[in-house]
Amino acid sequence: MSDWLLSLDGTETGLHLSMALALCAALLHAVFGALQKGRHDPWLSRAGIDVFTFLLALPVALFVVPWPQPHMWPIFAAMWAIHVVYKILQAMTYTRGAYTVVYPVVRGTAPLFAVLGAGLLFGEHFNAVQWLGVAVLLSGIYGLALYNLRKITVNRDRLVPALGFAVATGGMVALYTTFDAYGIRQAADPFTFLAWFFVIDSVFMPLVCARRLMAMPRADRTDLLRRGVLGALVAFASFGGIMLATRLGPVGQAAVLRETSTVFSALIGWLMLGESTGPRRVALMAMIAAGAVIVQLAS
Repeated sequence: MSDWLLSLDGTETGLHLSMALALCAALLHAVFGALQKGRHDPWLSRAGIDVFTFLLALPVALFVVPWPQPHMWPIFAAMWAIHVVYKILQAMTYTRGAYTVVYPVVRGTAPLFAVLGAGLLFGEHFNAVQWLGVAVLLSGIYGLALYNLRKITVNRDRLVPALGFAVATGGMVALYTTFDAYGIRQAADPFTFLAWFFVIDSVFMPLVCARRLMAMPRADRTDLLRRGVLGALVAFASFGGIMLATRLGPVGQAAVLRETSTVFSALIGWLMLGESTGPRRVALMAMIAAGAVIVQLAS
């Protein structure tokens, strides 16, 4: 599997697969965000997800994939630190703000910084038409956040700090997207990188929240862990998919495509959370999709 995947690097098939993986990651990331923002505290939700991420990834890392090369351990250490900061900021964002407001801000901030980071680290540069596509996409995403903001009547006093944390979280998304792309490109086997990424990345939140997890009523803890299994499977596909996408194709394009997750999150809010979707929201979601299309067609 690894040899086949690496053989696609630099080919047209590899580019198409990269874009398909990024779109799948967009859908699954919206699902992942909804799971973390669900009925439980976002800190506990992420801890429950990470428990099963660790348990499922560890046997693969130890017994299935090749052992990492020595030069990968400093990369894993830096990656762990970046993701810890990201998880803290994400939990603080979701604790303070409505999902449909803060999620678009997080996702809108991320692609701009990711495209800039890819230019600095990998020498990838967008042309003028692609930047136009980024502008259209960001306009749709931030427009959606502003539209949702107008509809919020509960806890409005907490929205300003929530939006500040959302912007900071978006910056960390861009940083981990770029650095993870660097890490998976340094690994001899991409699945070795993914297996150890999930093992290392999933340690922090369960340790931090261990006392609170044990203090939960048994029924709530059982429900949380049940959702954790689903969240872990979604995380494997979502985060693993975007990392493989950045291994096979341009980081900036994959980052832009992933931010169509905002469209999927709005659809989830409509279908699963009963939130209204009027013509303005539909138009804004169309802008997001159009921006992603422009970036791809102009590449």
